[in-house]
Amino acid sequence: MPSLIAAIHEHDDVARFLAWPGDFDLDRGDHIEEVHLASGAPLEGFAGDGAGGTYFYCGVGREERPILYADSEGRAALVAIGLPELLRLLLVAPWWRDCRAFTAEEGGELAAEYLEDIPDLAVQRDRAAAALGLDLPAEADVLARLREVATQAGADHTLIFTPEDTPYAALIKR
Repeated sequence: MPSLIAAIHEHDDVARFLAWPGDFDLDRGDHIEEVHLASGAPLEGFAGDGAGGTYFYCGVGREERPILYADSEGRAALVAIGLPELLRLLLVAPWWRDCRAFTAEEGGELAAEYLEDIPDLAVQRDRAAAALGLDLPAEADVLARLREVATQAGADHTLIFTPEDTPYAALIKR
């Protein structure tokens, strides 16, 4: 399978869409704080957002590795198992960080706010997905999967602030 990272670099329109509204930038992979996984597994920052958050690959492998997101406020969560799953989340629900209840009503309200600013959001999203060769599930499915990954699989991916040996708070509550 071709690298999705390479595909993003090859398609400027995809990289722009992921940068906004996705708030995902491959040039921002350095986390501001020294961190490690409680398990001792390798951790590799590979992308970030405009507010100082970082996306990390966990463990050994390539783009299929679990992905942990840490914000600049000391909160973290496992958000995807592999880059394809993360990209589907960013394409379908770029507002995922603002979800608290993970309900259809909440998702609809957040989507409406984005659509006010970007009326052709669905068109841009579909073009980006096609360029990456990704099928797009429904928003409810993407958000349910996010919650499942963060609250179940994520329990084994605790991010530690190394200087104080303290865990980050849960970004997504059980």
